[in-house]
Amino acid sequence: MDIEINEKKNNPLFNRTEVHFTINHEGEGTPNREIIRSEIADKLNVKKENIIINNITSSFGIQKSRGYAKIYTNPKKAEDLERKYILKRNQIIQKGKKKDEDKKESAKETTTIEPSKEEDKSTEKTIQKEGTDDTSKDKEIKDDTSKIDAGKTEEKKE
Repeated sequence: MDIEINEKKNNPLFNRTEVHFTINHEGEGTPNREIIRSEIADKLNVKKENIIINNITSSFGIQKSRGYAKIYTNPKKAEDLERKYILKRNQIIQKGKKKDEDKKESAKETTTIEPSKEEDKSTEKTIQKEGTDDTSKDKEIKDDTSKIDAGKTEEKKE
């Protein structure tokens, strides 16, 4: 694998250097971002943590890929400016990801107050009372319908 720097531009507004590069990877697939970051770091004498690879585009049938990388002055600046999905691709915010998971787990763990045995009994009683009310209502409805049916049969007999 051979990396060739095509264009290198300083961007003082964002405190970074923007690099366009070409990778020749004969007999291999497209290399992953970690390998490319380390190669660019060696070539430009910068820390690997400061490099963010924005995109890599490989061509069909040709074992060459083109890419665009940003080299920041410090990793904190990169975390402030770059989008989260780009940081995840470059494995910069794994530490933050774990913190987010811990926050989610702590949010899921809510304290539940278990009712005392007396409260359980009172809820059971209310349920039973409601059940008896329902059955008595059902009986009343059945009685009413049977009276109506009886009235109809008497009318038919006449």
